[in-house]
Amino acid sequence: MKNSISTLSIATLVLFAGVAHAQSSVTLYGIADAGFVYNSNVKGGRQIALVGGNEGANRWGVIGSEDLGGGLKAIFNLEAGFNLANGTIGQNGTFWGRAATVGLSSADYGTVTLGRQNSDSWAAVGYFEAGNSWAASGAEYGAHPGDVDNLDNSNRLNNSILYRSKSYNGLTFGGAYSFGGKAGEFSQNQIWDLSAGYVNGPVKLGVGYILAKDPNFSFFGNKANDSTTGINISSPVTAGYASAGSQQIIAAGGSYAFGPATVGMVYSNTQFQDLGTVSVAGLNATEATYHGTATFNTGELNFKYQFTPSLLLGVSYSYTRNGGASNEGGAHYQQVDLGAVYSFSKRTSVYAIAVHQAASGTDSTGGRAVAAIAGTSGSSTNAETLVTVGLTHKF
Repeated sequence: MKNSISTLSIATLVLFAGVAHAQSSVTLYGIADAGFVYNSNVKGGRQIALVGGNEGANRWGVIGSEDLGGGLKAIFNLEAGFNLANGTIGQNGTFWGRAATVGLSSADYGTVTLGRQNSDSWAAVGYFEAGNSWAASGAEYGAHPGDVDNLDNSNRLNNSILYRSKSYNGLTFGGAYSFGGKAGEFSQNQIWDLSAGYVNGPVKLGVGYILAKDPNFSFFGNKANDSTTGINISSPVTAGYASAGSQQIIAAGGSYAFGPATVGMVYSNTQFQDLGTVSVAGLNATEATYHGTATFNTGELNFKYQFTPSLLLGVSYSYTRNGGASNEGGAHYQQVDLGAVYSFSKRTSVYAIAVHQAASGTDSTGGRAVAAIAGTSGSSTNAETLVTVGLTHKF
């Protein structure tokens, strides 16, 4: 009798374990990418280096869900970035710097997630920027100068709650709120994020809006080793505006596919508002005098062609104009991206990407504008060319 009961108990446990397993899933995934990079001007000299995460940002992560019944699921995502070339942690020392979320997903009502996560505006509009698609998105080389509109996802949202709707005949919408978290200062460091997208056959459209209070600390400086007092904005394109009380980004994009070809367009307006209202250590004499609003207007036109099922070719041109802050005459940036990606399989590909940027005028630091391709340490002159060739493997 005892043996029969034991056998029945074991069978029951196995049965329930099988049911639980069938209703839940956990997946390990990631990207390993490395390549050679040639840069025509790094602080005045040429450079050839082995760099990790060029076309695809190096990462590994765990994503999972549990079916709760009635179309409702519990979901989570943990994602860490790293540099394949030297093994260091990405996102300035933040272990789960790319994502750390938990939430609920409903087939009828959409998805709510909590934690450190991507901007919903980036999810809606970033797709249309070449730098977030085929133009070395991992290292941000193809992003707009300084990734000023965050369409290459340089900055994420800490302490945030995000909602994304289901699709209503191709229409989706969403929004996020990042809590500032400072006692007695409810609005300090908070971020608002809204977006909408539409898909109908070959037509795709997206629009996004971000308002980040105290952006030098809330948006640019929300990683483990970022400064709590100094400048966290690294690019000379925007670093001079670290004292801004808020950063507003309005972006819109669209694409149209015809056969193997796709044409895309992006426009963004970025404003660093209320300059001089946030205390930041390390500002130079010119930056410390800024007040009012500095504005960046960026337009991009791009084209990609799936030449064969394995070979993708792309080209893009973008123009960025900066102006508006007192004591600063404004800067102009023009950038051309060229790229080819050849896929041996769905998981493994090789790439060759070239980026050229030219600058003129006066940049945010009050000095002569220099070329500053995103993801690099900056040029010493008004022109910079970067070429990268490498390998990407997804798992």
